[in-house]
Amino acid sequence: MSSPLLGATEAELRRTRTSVKWVAFPPDVLPLWVAEMDAAPCPAVADAVSAAVRRGDTGYGWGPRYAAAVARYAHESWGWEIDTSAAMIVPDVMIGAAELLRLLTDEGGPVVVSPPVYDSFFGFVDAIGRRRLDAPLTPAGRLDPEALSTAFREATAGGERAAYLLCNPQNPTGTVHSPAELESLATLAEEHGVRVVADEIHAPVVYAGGPGFTPYLTVPGAERGFSVFSPSKGWNLAGLKSALAMAGPGAGDDFARLHEVNTHGSSHIGAIAHVAAMADGRDWLAQLVGELDANRALLGRLLAEHLPGVRWQAPEATYLAWLDCRELGLDADPARVFRERGRVALGSGPKYGREAGAGFARLNFATSPEILEDAVRRMASVL
Repeated sequence: MSSPLLGATEAELRRTRTSVKWVAFPPDVLPLWVAEMDAAPCPAVADAVSAAVRRGDTGYGWGPRYAAAVARYAHESWGWEIDTSAAMIVPDVMIGAAELLRLLTDEGGPVVVSPPVYDSFFGFVDAIGRRRLDAPLTPAGRLDPEALSTAFREATAGGERAAYLLCNPQNPTGTVHSPAELESLATLAEEHGVRVVADEIHAPVVYAGGPGFTPYLTVPGAERGFSVFSPSKGWNLAGLKSALAMAGPGAGDDFARLHEVNTHGSSHIGAIAHVAAMADGRDWLAQLVGELDANRALLGRLLAEHLPGVRWQAPEATYLAWLDCRELGLDADPARVFRERGRVALGSGPKYGREAGAGFARLNFATSPEILEDAVRRMASVL
């Protein structure tokens, strides 16, 4: 099997990729910002999609097959037993999460998040007409029980229905929440009457030697929670959308109110791609994660050599590095400086939380070692 991340040069990628990663900035800007990998396609996925198009299988999808494939993958990967009767195919993880939040809260009601966190959390909370409350992570990127308790108490003080949007594993820090941390969250949520919705899209990209992924719905106390999962991040399938929303055993009545029309936005071709990935693309994923692990180590060496003032903690999951650039003396948005003066596009730290992300930048290291080295050298040039 060819190496997923090795082989394509920057020039080749620019010639063959038309996604937002490669077209949002001028050609002289090296893009390491959005969570999209410079990966060769998984052969099983390419074969399944090509075959479906050739035979004209391009109609409407059928959710039960997708739910069964996710359940099989979750059982074999994490020992997670999913009740497919309490699962629904949805267009993608964030749309599924947003519809669950709409179900669990009222117009203008509170949704708690833990910045720094995936910037689309803020956008979707706003888009569905809810108000955001923050329970920031600790400086080490962990869930903070005290902050959660304070935010949950504030969210429910007026008798409103409230929810918490969990990022598990965490983006942008790469933290893998431990079973104890998730159980503590579940206990606090039940204590305050807050419903938890877990975005678990990065679960397939967890590194060996660290804590394993724990699905939120598997911890004691999470029975009234929800999870949304998709293999799209693990197999680089953002353009082939589909996901599965799932309810805990104590959330069935609420889940039954999720309208069937939410299944209509899922791509049939996307579901075919995802099923093929989970069934026949696991060797490809294992090789990919090994290459990402090597890039994670390479990034550490490059930062130590060229940007020793940058502080970071190697992520336990994802292919995203959360870089603390506050000692560099740039400004609250170092990504802007790196882009304008170094011609490297990174994720803007303040977009992941204005206060929690000030002085930080998010770097996507899912690329070739050559491009990664070029990027760090460009970043160092601004100093």
